[in-house]
This record gives sequence, C-alpha cells and structure tokens, in this order.
Amino acid sequence: MNISDNKVVHLVYQLEVDGQIADSCDATRPLEFIFGAGYLLPKFEENIDGKAAGDKFDFRLTAAEGYGEYDHRAVIDLPKSIFMRDGAFAEDIVFVGNIIPMMSQEGGVMPGKVLEIGTDAVKMDFNHQMAGKDLHFTGEILMVRDATEEELRNGLHGEKKGCGGCQGGGCGEGGCNSDCKCN
Repeated sequence: MNISDNKVVHLVYQLEVDGQIADSCDATRPLEFIFGAGYLLPKFEENIDGKAAGDKFDFRLTAAEGYGEYDHRAVIDLPKSIFMRDGAFAEDIVFVGNIIPMMSQEGGVMPGKVLEIGTDAVKMDFNHQMAGKDLHFTGEILMVRDATEEELRNGLHGEKKGCGGCQGGGCGEGGCNSDCKCN
C-alpha cells in the first residue's frame, strides 16, 4: 500500500540541522500520523507521498519550506508584570532559556523562549526553534494502512476529541458554540 491522503503512516527518521542530529525516532517508538491531515510540514509529506513500507527517504527542506525564515519581529519585550504570581515574579518558570506557553491575541498557545530578563521587561522569542534552519531528513517507511473512520474523526491518538476550551466543555463533545475560539 502506498502513502496517500487518509493513510496511517509509521516511519522512522533522523533530522540533521547544522551538521548535528536535532531529532530522531526509531522502530521502538516510530512517528505515527494520518497523511494529509496537516500534522506534518507540507513539504515533508510531499517528499514521502506515494512511498510504501520498506521505502527509504533522504531529502532536504530549506528554511522557507520548513519552519520559515527567522523573523526578528517575533522577538518582543513583554512587561515583567504579566509574569507575576501571588505578588512575586515567577522565577521558577521565567528564566533565560526556558520555553513558556503563552496566549496569543487570537487565543492560541504560542511557545516563547525567554532570552533576557530586564528590570521592567522579559525579552521573548516566538520563532519556532527551527526557524531559519535548513532541515535534512533521512529515514524509512515502516507501515502504511487505511485510517479508520474513528481515526479520521478523532485523530490517530484522540487528539481531535476536544481541547478543553468552550468553558471547559471541549470541542469534540457536541461541538462548540459561536463564542468558541478552540480552532
């Protein structure tokens, strides 16, 4: 069976960035996903489209094809006051190098890396950690099968069942009202 939309794919890979191994997985814990459902980088999927179990892959993605070019506008100073908890600065969470989940103006979660802590502000970088980097993927397709109707509806691992939004009711249990910002 060949990889195409709505197929469950199991694969192993190694990601090299700047001459170093940045990420990998092996056959004991392969990457598992539904092809064409938007879980992976579009150009990654394009490079494995049509492959079958046993096929190997070796391809490169430019920064633009991967996580985008580094955007200096995504490095911002935030008021130190937003990191106060019970009247004290949350230094157990806000320290240089830590990645903190922050809420965007649209209500989505955006991970931000703490770059610097000043007197009145915290400088954070909201670029993806791989922004501006060329990516080199190698690996092998282990398995390809049809996704079940339940997997297509709920996600391979139940990730579409609800997000805890909609005042805690989640999006997957009976849908969302018009005020929901879960999507």
